[in-house]
Amino acid sequence: MSNEPSLKTEPELNEPPVQDPSWLYRTINALKGCNWTTLTETDVPPTDLRGKWIIVTGANNGIGFEAAKTFATWGANLILGCREPPKWETHPTIAVQEIVDAARAASHECVVEWWAIDMGDLDTVKAFAERWIETGRPLDVLCNNAGMAPHSANEQAATKDGIQILHQVNTISHIYLTYLLLDSLSKSHSPRIICTTSCHHFRGFFTPSTMNDCTIRPVHLRGDLYANNKLYFQMWVAEMNRRLLLSDKYKHITINGFNPGFINSGLWKFSEENRATSMGRRMEWTLNFLVSRFGISSYQGALGLVYLATSGEFGGRLEVQGVGELGARGGGNYVNRIWKATPMPYVEHLGSRRELWEALNGEIRGVRKDEEELGGLGELERVGGDYGRESRL
Repeated sequence: MSNEPSLKTEPELNEPPVQDPSWLYRTINALKGCNWTTLTETDVPPTDLRGKWIIVTGANNGIGFEAAKTFATWGANLILGCREPPKWETHPTIAVQEIVDAARAASHECVVEWWAIDMGDLDTVKAFAERWIETGRPLDVLCNNAGMAPHSANEQAATKDGIQILHQVNTISHIYLTYLLLDSLSKSHSPRIICTTSCHHFRGFFTPSTMNDCTIRPVHLRGDLYANNKLYFQMWVAEMNRRLLLSDKYKHITINGFNPGFINSGLWKFSEENRATSMGRRMEWTLNFLVSRFGISSYQGALGLVYLATSGEFGGRLEVQGVGELGARGGGNYVNRIWKATPMPYVEHLGSRRELWEALNGEIRGVRKDEEELGGLGELERVGGDYGRESRL
C-alpha cells in the first residue's frame, strides 16, 4: 500500500446545506458523552515528557489540574494559565505546590508556574501570550481547557471587551490565544493543541448571527449559549485543522477537540445571582445531585486530555504532516474521552465552517483593531481561503 497522502477535493459549491438533526439524534449522541468506562494505564500509558513544555489553561481545578499533575509526574514543565479564582476554587499557588510535590514523588524536578490569564479579558490573554513568546521556548502542547458553565455567571452580561461573557470565555479567548502562540508551537517538532469541547455540542444550534447577542436568554428556542459555543469550538477545531494542513509553516501542528465526560467537578457551581432564586437553587441542587451520583472523577476526565496530548493515535499523520506515525488519526477530530466519535454534521460542513470562521475572526479583529496579523491568523487566512482547491487531508 502506498504511503502517499490522498488528495481530497473540497467542492464547496456542490455541498448541500446542513439539515438540523432531530431532537432524538441530538439527545442520543449527547448522552453518549456520559461514558463511565474506568480508564487505566493500559488505556493511557505513561509517556516520557522530560524537557517538554505544556500550557494548560484552567489548571487550578478539575480536569485541568489533574491533567497538569499527570503531565508533571511524567516529567513535563508546565505553565498553569489561571485567573485569580473565586473562593470555592483551589488557588493556583496551592495547585502549583501540589503538582510540584507529585512530580518530585515521581523523581522529577519540573518547572511549574502559575501565570495569570482571565478568559474574560483579552488584554490578559495577550499579556500571557507575550510573556510566553518572550521566553523564546518552543511550545510542545497547548491545552485550551478553561471555561465556564451555564449559570456560573450572568450569561447576559458582556465582558470589558464587549463580548457576551460565555461566548468569550468558552470560545473567543481560546481561539485568540491559539493564534498568538502558533509561531511558538511551530518551533516544536510535533506540537499539539487540545481543545476541551463537549458532548453538549450536540445540543447546540448553528446561529452565528446571534452568538454574541447579550440580549437573548441563556436558554432559548434555538439551543442554549453553552451548547452553541461548544458547537462553535468544535467546528473551529475542524476548520483550523484544514488550514494548518495547507500551511507549510504549520502543517506539523495537530489540533483536536474532546469531550471529557460528565465530570463531578466545581464547574457546575452557580453564581450568587443565579442562586438567589428558588428556581436557581433547585436547579443547582438537581445538577449537583446528578453529577455526584453519575459523574466521573476529574482524574478520569483528565485522562482524555492527557491521551490526546501524548498518544501516537491522535498525533501527527506522518504521511501527511511529516511528523508522528503512519496511520495516525491526525487532527480535526472530535474525541469522546479517548475514542474518536462522529461530531454534529455542522462540524464536517465546509460552508458552515467558513461562515463561522469569518464570523469568529471578525469578532476578534473588531476588538483587537491594532493587531494586523493576530499571530498566525494571517498565514491561515492566506492559505485556506480557497475552498475549491485540493488539500492534503
